[in-house]
Amino acid sequence: MKLVMAIINSDDTRTVLDRLARRGFSATVTSTTGGFLRVGNTTIFCGVDDGQIDEVLGIFRESCPSRVQYVTPLPPVMEPGEVHIPTPVEKQVGGATVFVLSVDRFEKI
Repeated sequence: MKLVMAIINSDDTRTVLDRLARRGFSATVTSTTGGFLRVGNTTIFCGVDDGQIDEVLGIFRESCPSRVQYVTPLPPVMEPGEVHIPTPVEKQVGGATVFVLSVDRFEKI
């Protein structure tokens, strides 16, 4: 038994959950925030049998494409009277960070 823990962009959540459900996988979802942009992420937890890992990873690969987004980072801490003109930066978003953890015991109560 394995626990798949995936951190994905919030924009991809519905697609991932729909595809997991269609293939018979259940998942627990929690909202998270982090990274350079402090943007919304979703962390998905999914318990699967060892032989199903490749299928679940395939769902994340096909559902979480990387894309370029232009964002304006948070302004730096400045002294009074200083002026900061925000400049959008190109940032790669999307994709998934996936951890596969061994599970000694699993019970659904």
